[in-house]
Amino acid sequence: MAGMRATRDLTVLTIVSGAVLLWSGIEPRDRLTWWLEIGPVLIALPILWATRARFPLTRLLYVLIGIHGIVLCYGGHYTYAEAPLGYWMQDVMGAARNHYDRLGHVVQGFVPAILVRELLLRTSPLRRGAWLFVLVCSVCLAFSACYEMFEWWTALVSGQAADAFLGTQGDNWDTQWDMFLALCGAIAALLLLSRPHDRQLARLAAGAEAVKAA
Repeated sequence: MAGMRATRDLTVLTIVSGAVLLWSGIEPRDRLTWWLEIGPVLIALPILWATRARFPLTRLLYVLIGIHGIVLCYGGHYTYAEAPLGYWMQDVMGAARNHYDRLGHVVQGFVPAILVRELLLRTSPLRRGAWLFVLVCSVCLAFSACYEMFEWWTALVSGQAADAFLGTQGDNWDTQWDMFLALCGAIAALLLLSRPHDRQLARLAAGAEAVKAA
């Protein structure tokens, strides 16, 4: 039952994400940046399909992964520094820069927080509580730091070609902002979604027990 539900959810996720991915690949602003940004989508979808039967995820997590993929594809098409949505945010906020990359890093913490929470609760002895909260936030912050190092290494190898991928827009504190916002995203996800996530985990576990009983 859980596997069938996961297949349906993944089919919808793949169709939506695939459509956005195809659109984003049509004459992107910078082809190298596009490949770098959509890379996680190309990696995640095959893994989700390969594990859907033996380790189906909650619907909430599938939806969040889909949203994250759309954010990456949209940013990859325009580059984060020139995304139209970011310019709209800039006008509304009266900001001095395009803030789409800020949104992207909030999502970079928000979505992985639920992923890490689900993996820890389902595969480790860790229980719900303060330590789970701290560990999830720590993992998300570590992931954000690793991503910043990946951007740094990409810039060293590619030189000027990686400027659009970095998207610093002249901000000397861009790296620190990125990690801080990822941490804020992780905290927000845990505060807002832990209860509905627990309900979906309970239904997932009940479905697995029913299959075993049958």
